[in-house]
Amino acid sequence: METADLSQLDVSSQNLDHHGLVAATFKDLGLLEKIHARIPNKDPRRIVSTGHAVLAMVLNGLGFTNRRLYLSPQFFQDKPVDRLIDPKIEAKHLDDHALGEALDEIAEYGTSQLFGEIALEVGIEQQLLGKTAHLDSTSFSVEGEYADLGKGGSGISVSHGFSKDHRPDLKQVMLALCTSGPSDLPIWIEPQSGNTSDKKEFDRIIRRVRDFKAQLKDCPDFRWIGDSALYTKEGLLSQNDYLWISRVPETLSEAKKLVEEENSKIEWSNDGLLDESGYKWAPFSSHYGGVRQRWLLIYSEQAFKREKKTFEKNLTKKSQALEKELWHLGNQVFGCETDVDKEINKLKKAYPLHKIEYSIEPILKNASRGRPTGKSEKVQKGYSLKSSSKVDELAVQSKLNSKGRFILATNDLDASSLPDSQILQEYKSQQGVERGFRFLKDPWFMVDSIFLKSPKRIEALMMVMALCLMIYNVAQFRIREKLRETNATIPNQLNKPIQNPTLRWIFQIMEGICKVYLFVKNAFLKEQTTNLTPVRAAIIRLFGPTAMAIYSVS
Repeated sequence: METADLSQLDVSSQNLDHHGLVAATFKDLGLLEKIHARIPNKDPRRIVSTGHAVLAMVLNGLGFTNRRLYLSPQFFQDKPVDRLIDPKIEAKHLDDHALGEALDEIAEYGTSQLFGEIALEVGIEQQLLGKTAHLDSTSFSVEGEYADLGKGGSGISVSHGFSKDHRPDLKQVMLALCTSGPSDLPIWIEPQSGNTSDKKEFDRIIRRVRDFKAQLKDCPDFRWIGDSALYTKEGLLSQNDYLWISRVPETLSEAKKLVEEENSKIEWSNDGLLDESGYKWAPFSSHYGGVRQRWLLIYSEQAFKREKKTFEKNLTKKSQALEKELWHLGNQVFGCETDVDKEINKLKKAYPLHKIEYSIEPILKNASRGRPTGKSEKVQKGYSLKSSSKVDELAVQSKLNSKGRFILATNDLDASSLPDSQILQEYKSQQGVERGFRFLKDPWFMVDSIFLKSPKRIEALMMVMALCLMIYNVAQFRIREKLRETNATIPNQLNKPIQNPTLRWIFQIMEGICKVYLFVKNAFLKEQTTNLTPVRAAIIRLFGPTAMAIYSVS
């Protein structure tokens, strides 16, 4: 083009970055159609449907900008909304009214029901469901005032409760999450009130999921896995009509006794040798709660070293604190021996890992004032304490026996179908749901603390957050699988070839990709995707045709 023509050229650009991968995964999973099938657009004049609004919120959430929902138009103003969401939608359409209306419709349909229908359908279609399901819960802090807590048709209330974020000063809501399969696919969510107890709710959630999935074809019956909150007489053990693996609370006397048992009295499997992960175990049987079950006492070398170090550090602090308290008592005057015994008994209860030796001595003083003589009479003015302390080695050893140990229980009595080693492996995969919570609570995710005025909208937003987790986990699982299948690699942060990248790293690699539009005399001339390096183009191809179309990659 000649120099004179360049003055007629106009160029504009929009940031595509990793957002095309998110949109492609959302569409490839059929989430848009699944939402539209359940919440159709009844008003033909409406531009942003519920499905499109959810896609917009997912793109916002996985944009990792921590941008409030009401700022969505700003988030999308420099992005190709026509490519990411729909050709008829512009950034200005994605305002708080459009998104709020979608959240209201989700809440009206039923947050858990909508997510469960969509997630289990995706799991069946994409063959992402496993034989086990993991259940856990967490809390989310809530900002703002809620004068009508729990009113307005919402099933949850915003309230103070036990904060898993260690923020008892803030009001909160709870979220129970179920995951399954190799990609840790979220299959069920249950928004809960801020003061909800896991022990009372976990069994009810499992039964609700089981009743729900019984209506679906080709949906497997899960073995349920949870932490010690699942293991209750009122819940999990009350009917015992599904298979489960649970950690046993060490507050139970039977469990506490087993955890503190001397090492020499335990018949560890495999001659007590640690496996490759540093674990060993010993099988036991139990009838706790009237249910026949297998107990597995687990020992973790790594956990033992960590807990032993912490224990010894705290023991030293306790010893120093006890010495200080005894010193103060030794400088007091007691009215009677009983008072001394009471104070010592208090310390024995407060310091069970120490032995306290003491004697009580009378305090004698002259009966009369002045210089004492050989014949001066002495009278008793009170009692003093002489004491010393030392660590109780037997009590300490008993406590050390429990370090690095925990108990897993299952009602699956068939050791051939569920060997002891597999019990541990399946419980360790509980980390998948815990990773999901860490993802949802990442300060760069959608919200580090929820800022919505309506409890029902908070419920609906939790579903959107869970969809973000679904897309993240599925996309990460798929790209790793395709890298292994094709024997391909991508460079990591140190430029070394890997086949197991995190999706977060993939997103960072994609930063800088833009859509550039060329105009001559205000007439559209050409569109081009820029900054497409070979690595970025290869990643887009791994995501498939939908992503390739968004990025214009052949």
